[in-house]
Parts: sequence; structure tokens; C-alpha cells
Amino acid sequence: MNIDKYFSSRRTVRSFSKKTVEPGLIRKMLAEATKAPNTGNMQLYSVITSATDESKQRLATTHFNQPCVTGCSVLLTFCIDMHRFYRWCAVSDAKPGFENLQMLMAAAIDCSIFAQQFNTIAEMNGLGCCYLGTTAYNAPQIAGILELPDGVIPLISIACGYPAGNSTSAPEQDRLPVDAILHKEKYNLPSDSQIRNYYADKEARDDNRAFVAENNKATLAQVFTDIRYSKENNELFSRSLAEFLSNYLK
Repeated sequence: MNIDKYFSSRRTVRSFSKKTVEPGLIRKMLAEATKAPNTGNMQLYSVITSATDESKQRLATTHFNQPCVTGCSVLLTFCIDMHRFYRWCAVSDAKPGFENLQMLMAAAIDCSIFAQQFNTIAEMNGLGCCYLGTTAYNAPQIAGILELPDGVIPLISIACGYPAGNSTSAPEQDRLPVDAILHKEKYNLPSDSQIRNYYADKEARDDNRAFVAENNKATLAQVFTDIRYSKENNELFSRSLAEFLSNYLK
């Protein structure tokens, strides 16, 4: 595989064929993904696979009924997992002090790296993947459905399967130019003119212009702040997540 071509042309896949991803392949890719870096080699994460129609359907509403949830071959829910490590400490005469923000952040970062490593490996094996940000929105409900014990927190979900048709036919994903994200030696505050230039190509895309018109907004930024990620919804889901995490952060 041409590595440069892969990273420059990869696409999120939301439509999948009926072909099954064999459990053995999932297991192999997860084993390879565990080689990703993690804090202290503690591997404070776990993953739950949902491959039956019934199990995927049970999770569908927590992901706002996105078609890729039930349409994929397997849905993977990546979780922060302190439970397993605490159990190891319990049988090893050790007393962990991980019920704090520091270790929660460490585990969240490690779980995210593990999930992305799996995503890359899956795509390099000809599979398509779609990240689902809705996992954090409905973490308490997902935890209940998956019967997660204390200390196991759902963080990321990935819908995985063989793409329906040619996944590269999807529109090219727009990204900010490197100049917008690269800072040398220190953070360089951009001018308003530079900010406008950074987002100019994104705003000029036909699909984004359509989003602005469809939502009766004046700018693309307003689509993000007023429609897609409104303050009201952010605060609603934040309260739910904070209450859920309070059982862990003591």
C-alpha cells in the first residue's frame, strides 16, 4: 500500500455492504492496535464488539439512529477501563489512586489512541470505518446496555465493515491548511484576516454553502454554534456526562 496515498485520500465510510467482517479479522486487528503507545503500559481500555442485528439495534437509539450503526458489520465501543486494573491491584496487594481527573485523562487519551490505531489498521485491510461522537453524549445509556461495571466508561464508537461501492467516490474531506495548526516555538496569535483565510476554502465548498442556506444562517460558523453543537445541547449532555463520571471521580 502507498502510505502517502492512503493518508491523503482516506475517507469516512457510512454505507456498508452486507459482507461480514470475520471475528478472527477483528481480533487480529485489535491485537495489532494494542501495540499503540499508552500510559505506563497499563492499557486502561477495553472494547465491546456488537455484531448481531439485535445488539446493534439496541444501541441504535443512543447513536440517534444513524444508519451506519445498524448497517455496519460490527460496531465497536471503545471504553476507558479502570475496572480490570483495579481488580489486578486487588489480587496483588496494591492500592491504586486513579479515581481522579489526571488518570481519567490518561486513560481517555490511551483509549483514543487505541481506537484510532484500530481504525487505521482496519482501513489498511480494505475496511471502512465511521467514528460516532454520540458515544459521549449518551454514555450512561450505553453503559447500561453493555452492562459495564464501575470504572468502565464508553468513550468512542466505530462502525466498521466493507464499504458499499467505492468509498473514494465520496467528496474529499476539507481540512484547515497546515499553517492554521502549526506554531513554531510558541503559539502565534493569528490576525482576523488570517483567520478568514484559514476558513475560506471550507466556507466556499458547495456542501457547506448548502448547509448555511438550509439552516437559514448567515455564516457557516453559525451552523456549528447554533445548529450542530448548540450551547443548550452541549450543556444538556455535559450535565448527564458529569453525573455519570461523578461515580468514578471521588
